[in-house]
Amino acid sequence: MSASTQNVYSFVSGKNWKLSLAEITTYLNARGCEFEVSEFSRSFFTIKTKTPLNASIIDDLGGALKIARVVAFVPTKRITDAFLEEDKQVKKQLKFDFPLDGLAEEMPRADSGKAVFGVSVYWSDPFFKPAGRAAQRFLGSAIKNELKEQGKKARFMGFPKDRNNPQLTPVEVLKQGLIESHSEALLCIGEAETALGTTIAVHNPFEFQKRDVDKPVQRKIFGISPRIAKIMVNLTRCTPGKVFLDPFCGVGNILQEALLAKARVIGVDVNRWCVDASKRNLRWVTQEYSLQGADYAVVQGDARDLRRKIGEEVDCIATEPDLGPALREVPTEAYAEKIVRSLTPLFQEFLYSAHKVLRKGGYLALVTPYVRTRSGKFVTIGIDGLAQRAGFEAVKPFDEVEFVGEAVAFPLKDLAAFVDLDERHKIGREISILQKT
Repeated sequence: MSASTQNVYSFVSGKNWKLSLAEITTYLNARGCEFEVSEFSRSFFTIKTKTPLNASIIDDLGGALKIARVVAFVPTKRITDAFLEEDKQVKKQLKFDFPLDGLAEEMPRADSGKAVFGVSVYWSDPFFKPAGRAAQRFLGSAIKNELKEQGKKARFMGFPKDRNNPQLTPVEVLKQGLIESHSEALLCIGEAETALGTTIAVHNPFEFQKRDVDKPVQRKIFGISPRIAKIMVNLTRCTPGKVFLDPFCGVGNILQEALLAKARVIGVDVNRWCVDASKRNLRWVTQEYSLQGADYAVVQGDARDLRRKIGEEVDCIATEPDLGPALREVPTEAYAEKIVRSLTPLFQEFLYSAHKVLRKGGYLALVTPYVRTRSGKFVTIGIDGLAQRAGFEAVKPFDEVEFVGEAVAFPLKDLAAFVDLDERHKIGREISILQKT
């Protein structure tokens, strides 16, 4: 693949960067997009694609905060020389290395007053943080001067004094209209190369919030967030027209994200109240997002006997079964193991049942409990053994990803499960991807 910047993108990840990268690469693979990953870190990924990406894919992803189209690369050593070593000659050269005139040309003139533009800087290693702050001020000043030379009045968007990092939030970018005006420059400082780009898309937290709190029926204690729900849908390689199943659907949080992915959706829950709640919520999301021809059904049934309720094979399954009791305090290791033992038969029976209705080669994204204990150890279900007995094999999502450049030195090939756990959580989620063999 060409090393030019013709189709190179920087993705700014959410808080769970490994899960974000797994989602993005699985999403691209499921759509036959040829790509390679040349940089990955806790804060951003650099991905080169054979064909251009549509900025609208940000709406299909749960783990990406921003997407920028890369316009130039410079060696990271120049960034550290300029902003850590204070080398004035290198700093002067950077004004020529970066296509600042092109960035400024894309930014429109203000109808009245001054246009607004911003610069956000991300880094792969905390070592680069001081350089990032200095580079943000440098780029802001340089772009403003370039805009002035082009006869454009502009205001550089600053940050509150307590801002820890020189990065605009997606909300700030949205409210200032910086996507429509091509007015956020994004600098991503990698281990060997630093990418400069223009932000072409940002995550819209208002839409996720709407689907989280505005739907007619909620179940806050047991609900899965729209962000994680969307990621799980993408991990099953769900594409438009596929038949998607959630056998423990609850109030339909995962189902609604599959419906937005234009899948044919089937929900199952043993609780009649949950079935009715899911139907109400799916009707709401269909109307709210004008999903013409949305195809969904929710039925009451036992996830351990799916064949009785599902009259056809399904293409993909994503679900979160019972993860155990709501805990008021961090449990002992012995109590955590007791919780896991009590849940294991449910998971085993479900896997046998899911195997019967999932088409051969189909994917299952499954949440299992990840229990924090007082000793600091985490107790989990040994899902790989249960899955093998039921006829599934664990999927390592990065096996199919081509890593190049600096990314080769830090392989993720053996990663088969992803943990989603906040500090306040006593029971977190371990997300595994399984394939029917």
